[in-house]
Amino acid sequence: MKVLIVKVSALGDVIHTLPVLAYLHSACPEVEIDWLIEEGFASVLDGHPLIRKVIPLQTKRWRRLSLFTMLRELWLFFAQLRQCRYDLVFDLQGNSKSGLFTFISRGGAKYGFDRHQVREWPNLLTTRHHVALSDDDHHVAQRSLAIVRAAFPDGTDLRSAGPLHVTAAAQEVVEQQLQQLELLHRPLVVLHYGTTWQTKLWSLENWQHLASQLVDDGEVIPLLTWGNDEEFKAVTVISEATAGQAIIWPRGSLPELVALLDRVSLVVGCDTGPIHIAAALGTPTVSLFRVTDATRNAPVGSIHRSLQTPMNCAGCLLKQCDMDAQCAASISVTDVYQAITELTAVPVGKG
Repeated sequence: MKVLIVKVSALGDVIHTLPVLAYLHSACPEVEIDWLIEEGFASVLDGHPLIRKVIPLQTKRWRRLSLFTMLRELWLFFAQLRQCRYDLVFDLQGNSKSGLFTFISRGGAKYGFDRHQVREWPNLLTTRHHVALSDDDHHVAQRSLAIVRAAFPDGTDLRSAGPLHVTAAAQEVVEQQLQQLELLHRPLVVLHYGTTWQTKLWSLENWQHLASQLVDDGEVIPLLTWGNDEEFKAVTVISEATAGQAIIWPRGSLPELVALLDRVSLVVGCDTGPIHIAAALGTPTVSLFRVTDATRNAPVGSIHRSLQTPMNCAGCLLKQCDMDAQCAASISVTDVYQAITELTAVPVGKG
């Protein structure tokens, strides 16, 4: 039984889709799973024991090519994709781009979202089985599982997150970094400032106060992770507020970030990839939600805490807002700190 999963982006959405792997293997132990994903996120799936093959899409590079060269490379990619005939194809993205590759792939049965849940209507033309979601499928992870369960109703492994593979090479790099910083035997908490949307960010001032409070308590060592120049500037400001005692973690590869999040005791962040990676690894999280809905996106389980802005417009999904500054400060440092202390009071972490 050969299965193709089409879930190409973004990082958090890819991580939310991971539970389908364990479910498919519980329903059909001999299943062989290939996964089509954007090249920039492919390394998070490389070496995963439940995946036969990771197929990277080079969409960003193709867009920079001349029209003739792009069409030629797309044709070659389509030919390679069609070399394997799949028994089932699951389009778990639901937009026009994923629909194109679902259409090109060779599959006996193609499953996707119905017209009420699909992101872009042309996607409906590329799948034959359109799966309707129920009220029980509100959480984003359950949405993907619902599509797969339509084809495999007898699976037993129903996870809310993960599993996610940690490579030995990335683990070694992280352990060496921790040794250099003399942090091997210290309890560590990752504070991840950045997100993809401005309106998802928690205020920089609140991050400064939280880091300072954690440093003053002395119970854990805050590590500040970042992914681009803007985020580096922000974590520098946060670190300076603690006289450098909140440590700026060196930026590494995506597998190395996974290894770090697997190693620490707790991860704090907004609705962003590292929070969902941590949850997939079984690392406790405290997550902060503003314009997105915590009941739909937050990690689920007793080792996770999620905090939603108390503003009446919570979950608005706006990427720009005149009340952005007020909303960014609306989740209190006190509430976040309390959630952290609840989870670190019992040694549930890995640090």
